Amino acid sequence: MNWVDILCAAMGIAGGFFVLVGGIGALRMPDLFTRMHAASLTDTLGSLLILSALMIQFGLSLATLKLVAIAIFLLFTSPVASYALANAALLSGHRPIVARGDQPDELDLDDLLIREPELPEAGADGVRPEQNR
Repeated sequence: MNWVDILCAAMGIAGGFFVLVGGIGALRMPDLFTRMHAASLTDTLGSLLILSALMIQFGLSLATLKLVAIAIFLLFTSPVASYALANAALLSGHRPIVARGDQPDELDLDDLLIREPELPEAGADGVRPEQNR
C-alpha cells in the first residue's frame, strides 16, 4: 500500500464517521432545529470527505471531473435545503427550544409538538376580524 491508498482510506473512514455521527445526532437531538443542524453539517462534511478520497484515488480523469461537479452541487444544495427547511419551520410557528425559553432538561414531549395557531373569536356578525379586509 502506498501513501495515496492510506490517505484515501483515512478520508473515507473519516467521511463515514461524520455521516454516522450526523445520523445519530438526527435521532438523539431534542428538537427540529438541532436535529437539522447535526444532520446538515455532518452530511456535507462527510460526503465531501468521501468524494475527495475518491477524487484522489481516481487521479486526473473524467470520473474526477464528475466527482468535482457532484461536490460543487452538494456544497450549494445542502446548505440551501437546510435553510429552506428551517425557514419553513419558523414561518409555520415552530420555534427553537432556546427561543421558547425552555431548558432542555425540563422539556416535555408535548412542548415539541407543532400546534395550530389560535384564531380570534368571531364577532356577533359571525366574521372573524382578519376576514374584514
